[in-house]
Amino acid sequence: MDTKAHKHSFIIPIITSVLFLASPAVAMQQPKLVLQITVDALRGDLPTRYYDRLEENGFRYLWEKGTVYVDAHYDHANTETIVGHTILATGAQPSVHGMIGNIWYDRTKGRTVYNIEDDNFTLLTPGAGVDQSAEIDSTQKAAKSDGRSPAAIMVSTLGDELAIHTAGRSKIFGVSVKDRGAVSMAGHAGKAFWFSKASGEFVTSNYYYQQYPDWVDQWNAKKLAFSYSGKSWNLLYTQEEYLFGEADDRPWETDIAGFGRIFPHPYGTADGKYFTTLLTLSPAGDQLTLDFAKALIINEQLGKDDIPDYLSVSFSSTDYVGHIFGPSSLESEDNILQLDRTLADLLTFIDEKVGLEQTLIVLSADHGTPEVPGYLKQMGLDGGFVDPKSWDKKPALASLKKQFGIGKELIVGYNHPYIYLDHQVIEEHQLNLAQVEQSVAEQLLQFEGVAQAISSSALREGNLPNTPVIQSILNNFNPNRSGDVYIVFQPHWFINDFDGLEVSSTHGSPWRYDTYVPIVFSGMQIPAQQIQRRVHPVDIAATLATYLGIKSPSGCAGKPLTEIFVNK
Repeated sequence: MDTKAHKHSFIIPIITSVLFLASPAVAMQQPKLVLQITVDALRGDLPTRYYDRLEENGFRYLWEKGTVYVDAHYDHANTETIVGHTILATGAQPSVHGMIGNIWYDRTKGRTVYNIEDDNFTLLTPGAGVDQSAEIDSTQKAAKSDGRSPAAIMVSTLGDELAIHTAGRSKIFGVSVKDRGAVSMAGHAGKAFWFSKASGEFVTSNYYYQQYPDWVDQWNAKKLAFSYSGKSWNLLYTQEEYLFGEADDRPWETDIAGFGRIFPHPYGTADGKYFTTLLTLSPAGDQLTLDFAKALIINEQLGKDDIPDYLSVSFSSTDYVGHIFGPSSLESEDNILQLDRTLADLLTFIDEKVGLEQTLIVLSADHGTPEVPGYLKQMGLDGGFVDPKSWDKKPALASLKKQFGIGKELIVGYNHPYIYLDHQVIEEHQLNLAQVEQSVAEQLLQFEGVAQAISSSALREGNLPNTPVIQSILNNFNPNRSGDVYIVFQPHWFINDFDGLEVSSTHGSPWRYDTYVPIVFSGMQIPAQQIQRRVHPVDIAATLATYLGIKSPSGCAGKPLTEIFVNK
């Protein structure tokens, strides 16, 4: 037998198989649409907490027809909206993608900045100006410009990589009530739209367009938000049918502008100062987002050819409801049930316009959510609120300033989760920054509610124990944006102050209630299965990139979740 020929007889089928994997027939199996659904603050247990009342085509479709990762956790410490959304978009940790928090102190500008503000651009709507309407999400007010762009995101996103791969032919969009929820997911190459509380419309900036597409003007002309004028948020079912039906009015819940602590919650009239804000504190915010997303799908012709398109839809109401009423409340329960109907509506619409069998769907959340201390105390657990604004006046830090000979304020500010020290004062007194950081950190550990205080010098040097919490802090640390001392509060302790407005609960910790989120893939031929192993949201971008046959985003740290490829 000819050994050489014998070897070739094995090589030829192998080469043929390799060629087949790259053949046009396989390429045609790619999704026509990638639909990335992000539910703000959807803690991992919330979708199934009320499973007996879920719609057939909402959460149930995803959980019963898709691959569900039941042990998914973020592994960074500051679990806030922009941080999580950018991880979902890039697969990178905040230490790499740069969005370390909703706000941070920019030493070059000498002020606190908002994550996606960009004074090179303006809001593309006449006379709207910076959105200063009354809202609980007041971190946006740190911005000194109404311009918005993804410029501060330091790496590419999945949408960017898809645009690069297809020579810009893929259509890429992000939609959300929150500007940062839309901009982060659309990336640098896509288009973003978000809800303006100032105008009650969906808007964008001139980073994306020089003028609005006609269909956006037509949608805004419907004034859909104002159709809620004089109406209220009402329960779907009778109150007795709810798990939390007997707990509709509890002292820790927040009443904003007459929205109240019991059902029905009135939105007020269209001319009210808080009207559009109150819409976002209820299922109405998600319903408006859905309606706009539907118009976008139709008018931008998403999923209508063989080039994959990408649409991110970020639903924000769960987050706002959790802040105001807590996740274990009648309001949160009804919101989840109404969100389920909204998801069912979206998936049914996608099935009609694109086909679920041709749509790759992934659902996750940007972070989890904590329980309200008042509710926990009923269950025998401890919890409470902290006030960083008072720290610089406390005797411990006052004595520290005296020790260093500092008569001025030592702390520039606290932008969660970082303490920013006054470097100019420290330099004037010829002090060692690392020593001051460490001394401040040691004093902060004495304050009620503080679990850990880690100096940035220690983070830079890596002179720290290798624990999960320390690693999550390192994952959040970017030397150009992070502050001087990282604060971790005790479990169930947090700040409840948004520009003077008290709220019931606030996320932003490394504890499991804030890191726990769902990850579900569905559509196409994704197998129906539940996976028990620990996974992380950084894996989502890597998984989508692998499925699409494109390279992962530039800072991606995740690994493809191989279970979804069984039928591919």
